[in-house]
Amino acid sequence: MNRTWWKEAVIYQIYPRSFMDSNGDGIGDLNGITSRLDYLKYLGIDVIWLSPVYQSPNDDNGYDISDYQAIMDDFGTMEDFDRLLAEAHKRNIRIVMDLVVNHTSDEHQWFMESRKSKDNAYRDYYIWREGQDAQTPPNNWGSCFGGSAWQYDKETEMYYLHLFSKKQPDLNWDNPKVREEVFTMMKWWCDKGIDGFRMDVISMISKTKEMPDGKVNDLYGDYGPFCMNGPNVHQYLQEMNEKVLSKYDIMTVGETPGVTTELAKQYAGENTHELNMVFQFEHVEEGGKYGKWTDEKAPLTTFKNIMTRWQTELYDKAWNSLFLDNHDQPRAVSRFGDDRPEHRENSAKMLATCLHMMQGTPYIYQGEELGMTNYPFQSPKDFRDIESINAYEEWCASGRVPHEVFWPCIIAKSRDNARTPMQWDDTKHAGFTTGTPWIAVNPNYTEINAKAETNDPNSVFHYYKKLIMLRKQNPIMVYGKYEPLLEESEELFVYTRTLEKEKLLVVCSFSDQAVPFIIPDEFIGMPCLIANIENTYDQREITLRPYEAFVLQIK
Repeated sequence: MNRTWWKEAVIYQIYPRSFMDSNGDGIGDLNGITSRLDYLKYLGIDVIWLSPVYQSPNDDNGYDISDYQAIMDDFGTMEDFDRLLAEAHKRNIRIVMDLVVNHTSDEHQWFMESRKSKDNAYRDYYIWREGQDAQTPPNNWGSCFGGSAWQYDKETEMYYLHLFSKKQPDLNWDNPKVREEVFTMMKWWCDKGIDGFRMDVISMISKTKEMPDGKVNDLYGDYGPFCMNGPNVHQYLQEMNEKVLSKYDIMTVGETPGVTTELAKQYAGENTHELNMVFQFEHVEEGGKYGKWTDEKAPLTTFKNIMTRWQTELYDKAWNSLFLDNHDQPRAVSRFGDDRPEHRENSAKMLATCLHMMQGTPYIYQGEELGMTNYPFQSPKDFRDIESINAYEEWCASGRVPHEVFWPCIIAKSRDNARTPMQWDDTKHAGFTTGTPWIAVNPNYTEINAKAETNDPNSVFHYYKKLIMLRKQNPIMVYGKYEPLLEESEELFVYTRTLEKEKLLVVCSFSDQAVPFIIPDEFIGMPCLIANIENTYDQREITLRPYEAFVLQIK
């Protein structure tokens, strides 16, 4: 297996709007990020993945881009970006940009031209189809954010495709001019000195020519079979690699909804000349009665089976991303751990142990290293996220599902859980802003904040810091072979990693009860690499406390 810097790196995702506000307007910005680089350096991370900072009307918080080569006014200027990049590089921190090229904003110059007439030079930059009439779209596909995936446009009496918001029209990647425009823009950023791209829904850039009705789920048809992992996606990524990616020492990660382990070997294979790694969602996709909206936890065995399959089937063939948290997911400690005050810290450390000891590149989402929790939403008025607002309208306001039935599901899964401001200290608004924050701060910031945790050697923060340091010192954490143990247990996630003569035993309790455990003979009395609760591991039979995690090492 090739050894590379991006396999050994630990990545920190910043959602700029919620990270740090430098000018008191209640919105995080680039200068705010620059002011906190020393904090990130102290944590030990190697790479920042920056969620979109480009010019945008902000229908989907920056994932609707109107100019790829300009900075959103809310976030500052291109000079501010250049300073952030230079200051990060001074600290040996790389910056990876979010590349959103499945769609643009409807306010992008290309789309404004495209909709003017059927023979406009930019018409074929997007996906236009005839409907039966102004009320009947070309097919029954639903968009990710609710409603139809088609928007009727009066100007030319045709429909355009938008798999997300109607303000996010999908680009037509079958048009070579679109690909050239995208590649030119990517080179511009690489020449500026950035260190790579996280590619938003990149598995959706190629659609089938035929666009038949999809299988109906709830109100609309499923576009997945026709828009995910489409006929030309690998050809287009190989072209991107040849023309852009191969010319720079950068890291590329593809967000690939609908990907399987087999497909991942193509997207991120050691020698397929596409991307370095995939970012896939199988382990965080437990659906419920209302699509993604559910407050039920998947059984631990289900979670383990998925994690194990990705660990074993990609070994020596392709590279994966390791994450439980990001800007589209609820807070990991509330979802997979236990955010009650007596269990929050231990379960946050346990989840970190379970994830960082696996093979793949770990991603820490801002605040995860503090054990930040879901927000206690009281009303739909608390939401800022288009997906949550639309879902509440579609399921509740329409009268389909009573509020009291749907509410626990939407507050458990809302993307806004991850988007509340970073909790820096116990001053007003958690030290995020001197103004009024764009979205409410979690009221538990007085207990959970960076200032308190950086000063407490036993905090969640210092546990993450130690895990990151251990990863740099122990190649087995990066390259070791994974083997699962106790696969049927609903309380314990146990596995080994092996590299030459070295071996690790990783034991994580997902239970709020005491659980007995028998240490395998070869590990009895072996040194403990890390543990989240003081214990001794020199006898065969032990009892794990709630959410206990430890790693034993044979050198």
